[in-house]
Amino acid sequence: MSGRGGFRGGSGGRGGGRGGGRGGYGGYGAPQGPPDYVVEMGSFMHPCEGEMVCARLPTQSKIPYFNAPIYLENKTQIGKVDEILGPMNEVFFTVKLQDGVVATSFKPKDKVYIAADKLLPLDRFLTKPKPPGGKGRSAQG
Repeated sequence: MSGRGGFRGGSGGRGGGRGGGRGGYGGYGAPQGPPDYVVEMGSFMHPCEGEMVCARLPTQSKIPYFNAPIYLENKTQIGKVDEILGPMNEVFFTVKLQDGVVATSFKPKDKVYIAADKLLPLDRFLTKPKPPGGKGRSAQG
């Protein structure tokens, strides 16, 4: 039955539909360019193993996505969020820098920026209380 789309797989031929047809995804992974506007995310603290260690600004109440691009004020991308550290009320993050960008070239308190759509609200990470009345079904009937 091979070759006709029989009962095993249906696509026939030599492994026709197995593992093929990947790709597409609307340009996933393609460079997207700078965002329309950026918001202040944090300030540089010090370099560590070639990466930047930054503190979230007290005025910023959201958490950055992992791998979110990090920019300078002029929207030049310098790297991506690598790790997020610390307690919820005092967040730190590291930035894995792009080729050609050196962590030691920044001064303490230099600001870093992020696209507003690459931030998550803090309540996403907090435990939510269970709603009352969720006792399940009764055994009637």
